[in-house]
This record gives sequence, C-alpha cells and structure tokens, in this order.
Amino acid sequence: MTNERDVKGRIFDIQRYSIHDGPGIRTIVFFKGCGLRCRWCCNPESQRRDPEQMERGGRVETVGRDATVAEVMAEILRDLPYYKRSGGGVTLSGGECMLQPDFAAALLAACRAAGLHTAVETAGFAPRENIERVLPLVDLVLMDLKHTDPDKHRAWCGQPNDRIIDNVRYIAAHARETVVRVPVIPGFNDDEPTVRSIARFAASLPGVRELHLLPYHRLGYDKYIGLGRPYGMGDVPPLSQERARALLSVAEESGLACRIGG
Repeated sequence: MTNERDVKGRIFDIQRYSIHDGPGIRTIVFFKGCGLRCRWCCNPESQRRDPEQMERGGRVETVGRDATVAEVMAEILRDLPYYKRSGGGVTLSGGECMLQPDFAAALLAACRAAGLHTAVETAGFAPRENIERVLPLVDLVLMDLKHTDPDKHRAWCGQPNDRIIDNVRYIAAHARETVVRVPVIPGFNDDEPTVRSIARFAASLPGVRELHLLPYHRLGYDKYIGLGRPYGMGDVPPLSQERARALLSVAEESGLACRIGG
C-alpha cells in the first residue's frame, strides 16, 4: 500500500504569504492541468498537464513538475506560525485541482492532520466522483461561476457549463462553506442581466452567503507571450472601478453579501 505522503501530483507553483484565496495568511499550491480554456485565463501555464517551456524575465524555464505530498508539506509547514496567528492555511488552486483527486485528497488530509485550514479554488469542471472524494477534506470552497448560459460559456471557455452547474449545486449542498466568485470579463458577462442571473442562481444555492466579483485584468498577458500563445482578449482594457461598482450594486440585489475582489 502506498503511503499517502508518497502520492505524487503535478504542480507548477507554490506561493507563500498569500492574503487572498481564503482567510488569513495562506500558501497556495497551483495544480497543473485544466479542462477549460477561458480566453482571459491569467495562468495559461496551468492549462496543459504536461510540463512546458516558458520565457520569463529573459530566461526560458520549465513550468510544471511532479512533487510528492511530503515535498509539498515541507514547503507548507515552513510558515506554520503565520497560519496559526492569522487563522490562515492552505489553498489548492490551478489549473483545476479536482482533476488530480488522489494527490489533492492526500495533500488535504496531510494539511488537516497538521491542524491547517483547507480551501480549494475550483471551476467545477471535473467528474463528480473526484469532487465527492476531495470535498470532505475541505473547509472552504471558492467556486468560480462564470456564466449561466451554456452557449456563451462554450464560446468563451471551450466547454458548456452543464457539468459545472450540476457540480456547483452538489458542492453548495455538501461543503462546509462555499463562496461563489465571478470573474467579470468585458464582452462576456459584464452586463447587468448576466450578473443579475448569476447572483440569483448563487443565492438559490444552499449554504452560499457570499459572492465576490473579480474584475478582469491583464496581468497574465506576458505569460502568453512567454509561452508563444496568442492572448485571447486582444487589447481589451481592464474593467474600470466605476463599472465594477455598478455591477456590485446589481449583484447585491440577490441578498448575498457581495464584494469586489476575493
């Protein structure tokens, strides 16, 4: 029988001292591989499961490596005092962590054994059995919900949203805590009717009390250049603060606690 600390997964980064993606000071473990191809993705190096070459800062580096639970935990536990003082912990992000259920479950179990708060950021595009395996080990689910229209979702994200909608219903019904997060993308979902539809759907989910609007930015642009890929958003400028505030007012009509940023 394989020791859980020897289970391997494929990651592309570990970010320490994060104050986003969950409460307190956190370490974010970025999983490699995703079934969606969102035009605005700020982590394009996360999409393909295989390691790849990316130019960054004038140097070419390999993005993506295999690591054991023990190796990742050694990095995580370096900041144990900060988690304890701030109520922080560990967040699995990506890519899509639900596509590596063996590694995600083993890593989350190790974090919980160490007394750490656990969170996952997911788009919900994964087999239900993967989610059922991982979810019991998670304290907080940060659920990305991009659109309620399947055709618009397919056109902009590469896949329809039927599986995602089914999975978010399951997650909301079974998770300890779920926060819905909406990346607000110009031309895709930055209109009042769409934000209202997403917020109303989120408010209908059991246990969901918060919705976060995440305004579009261009921080991932240089990564596309480094990977030799076209940037799907072209020259679209970042969402203005004024527009974000207007959409926040629309989302608040749902009765959820809403805010800009996650």
